[in-house]
Amino acid sequence: MPGIDKLPIEETLEDSPQTRSLLGVFEEDATAISNYMNQLYQAMHRIYDAQNELSAATHLTSKLLKEYEKQRFPLGGDDEVMSSTLQQFSKVIDELSSCHAVLSTQLADAMMFPITQFKERDLKEILTLKEVFQIASNDHDAAIHRYSRLSKKRENDKAKYEVTEDVYTSRKKQHQTMMHYFCALNTLQYKKKIALLEPLLGYMQAQISFFKMGSENLNEQLEEFLTNIGASVQNVRREMDSDIETMQQTIEDLEIASDPLYVPDPDPMKFPVNRNLTRKAGYLNARNKTGLVSSTWDRQFYFTQGGNLMSQARGDVAGGLAMDIDNCSVMAVDCEDRRYCFQITSFDGKKSSILQAESKKDHEEETAARVNQSALEAVTPSPSFQQRHESLRPVGRTNPFGESGGGTKSETEDSILHQLFIVRFLGSMEVKSDNNPDVVYETMRQILAARAIHNIFRMTESHLLVTCDCLKLIDPQTQVTRLTFPLPSVVLYATHQENKRLFGFVLRTSGGRSESHLSSVCYIFESNNEGEKICDSVGLAKQIALHAELDRRASEKQKEIERVKEKQQKELSKQKQIEKDLEEQSRLIAASSRPNQASSEGQFVVLSSSQSEESDLGEEGKKRESEA
Repeated sequence: MPGIDKLPIEETLEDSPQTRSLLGVFEEDATAISNYMNQLYQAMHRIYDAQNELSAATHLTSKLLKEYEKQRFPLGGDDEVMSSTLQQFSKVIDELSSCHAVLSTQLADAMMFPITQFKERDLKEILTLKEVFQIASNDHDAAIHRYSRLSKKRENDKAKYEVTEDVYTSRKKQHQTMMHYFCALNTLQYKKKIALLEPLLGYMQAQISFFKMGSENLNEQLEEFLTNIGASVQNVRREMDSDIETMQQTIEDLEIASDPLYVPDPDPMKFPVNRNLTRKAGYLNARNKTGLVSSTWDRQFYFTQGGNLMSQARGDVAGGLAMDIDNCSVMAVDCEDRRYCFQITSFDGKKSSILQAESKKDHEEETAARVNQSALEAVTPSPSFQQRHESLRPVGRTNPFGESGGGTKSETEDSILHQLFIVRFLGSMEVKSDNNPDVVYETMRQILAARAIHNIFRMTESHLLVTCDCLKLIDPQTQVTRLTFPLPSVVLYATHQENKRLFGFVLRTSGGRSESHLSSVCYIFESNNEGEKICDSVGLAKQIALHAELDRRASEKQKEIERVKEKQQKELSKQKQIEKDLEEQSRLIAASSRPNQASSEGQFVVLSSSQSEESDLGEEGKKRESEA
């Protein structure tokens, strides 16, 4: 390494102008070093901060990948392949995060510590010595100035001594300070090189160590895994491109085919009316009265299902019952100067609805669908809801399945509670826990999502009978009990948080090979805006059953107490009888020991036959003893 210029320490006492000029050069160099090292310190600190941020971000990425399997995506399903792949990535990235954390620690020790020490200790030392030297130099100049002004004519020994002592002290202080200041400036030239090279050396060594750790983690097995994942990504990309191309072609075809359908009232010559429909679905405007003469029209989606007209607003997961249209009448009406209006009236004339179709074609198809549905009902009669409700009363008939139609009455006639609801079964699935209503909400979400994905909109209507003993699903036409749910096994029930038509309950049953193993199954139903009423009814039934069980237990306990009391009473009576017999025997023995003689008042003691026999036996015994 080339030689380093130095300030001559031996010339500090002389303090010549050449020395001061050379000192100015060294001070200017120290200022330049300070400015440059501050900039380098900021740059290295940015590297250190970036490495810390990278380490934290890598750790967060690994944590999020681990939590992927806990996420509940509405359309994700249970993709075990994706979950396992992300778990593998999480492990690798977690190892890289550890490597980044180690790199951050090494950068703090090997890079930031040396340059921070140089900045905070060595450069500040130079500034401090510079200030002290400047003060000492000024004090020395002032002392020399006072010494030079001593009077030659009027000499004062005391003043002269003080000024001389002041010059001595200030010169000594300046000399010592200047020597230390020169030494620090000379040493700064060495420390500058160390402060530049040592952080860079630490940075490079930390990076080399980091890359070595990375190469150890990235083994051949990991490379094979990454190769397979890359191939899978390419396959998914090709599948996506193919699907996009298919969808684009479908969009183009539908745009061409649907162009005439954009017109709200298409030409009937191009789109003839289909009068053979038995089912119809679409948007209609429904008239709702808001006053005596005022009304509003709401646009909703309507569809027919069995003997019911269902309505479904946008955002609803399922439709609700709008009207029972078994044996109803449909006729065109004039209403508020609107076109294509028609009125549906129930079979008993108690309920009617005025609807408006969007086009003449929809208007005529709606009417034709109702006529065809009525014709089907004439061939295959389906009882209305009122008839079906009345048919729940006990009748002496036998259904085709060999079960008695009056069985519902005989099985539940002793129950205090009988409530009947119309429900439609959506689905069921086994659940892991049954102690939180969120289980019911999550089951609803999964079942509705599955029905939507597989385009399943058909639902079987049943009657749900709630009693204090069980819940029964009854066929509305044959009155056959489809399913029976024991009420004690119903451990949880809840309605949907937003759509109150949806409700469900969890049934806990024994299953599997072992009878002790319990499994929980959640059943989901749709009702006619009665979900909360059904849950309240089930809750009331469970309360009644609980009170009945408590009363039964209390009655059994009271009977047991009475049996114990009766037993104790019998024991006490028996004990009293024994005591009475013992007392009687003692009295008889005492009476037999006295001679039978008349009392002084002419009365005699009368003994019973048993007592006479005992007394005779006693006398005979005495005679035998005397003879002996």
